[in-house]
Amino acid sequence: MKNRFIFYFLAFFLILNCVGTGSKGVFGTGVNVALDPRSLGTQIDDSIMQKSLLGKMILLDKKYAIKIKSKVLDGRIFLTGKVDNPEEKLKLTKVAWEIKGTRSVKNDIKIVETFNFKQSASDILITTQLRTAMILNKKIKAVNFNIDTYKKKIFIYGIAKDKEERSEVITEAKTINGVKDVVVSILLVEDLRVQKN
Repeated sequence: MKNRFIFYFLAFFLILNCVGTGSKGVFGTGVNVALDPRSLGTQIDDSIMQKSLLGKMILLDKKYAIKIKSKVLDGRIFLTGKVDNPEEKLKLTKVAWEIKGTRSVKNDIKIVETFNFKQSASDILITTQLRTAMILNKKIKAVNFNIDTYKKKIFIYGIAKDKEERSEVITEAKTINGVKDVVVSILLVEDLRVQKN
């Protein structure tokens, strides 16, 4: 009985891990499948691409499993994290392009610098303020967006239902105090290859 329970638990976990009720995005919680406008097939393709990319990165060097975060949306790959030198950044870009089905690669990987606690705390505060503002804004489905801040520069990835929602997200980001720049990679539902019916 105990073995059967463990089997079912592992099977359930593997199914969730393949498709998921939500995805762990580039910067934390990712696009929620229930609200995700991509078709189930596209979501599965993106999940397969992401796992393939992770596997290839680990084959290069195991440290990339921790240092580099990736997200695949509609065949578009987004990379972020930190590496020791520019050659590593180029190598990871090349690996991303080699994944079957890749439509584009957005590489926001940074070259490692000495750790600055004050800067890090400031970046976390900016990310938290923006996440809160997006949750409170009724025109934005905050779960459909990933946010990262690096040296007061905000990076936003995700899927917006229309241009108005994308504009709202950008406006919220630009109103946060201390932000130097906002880099947006937001796809519109109409830009997706295949959408839910």
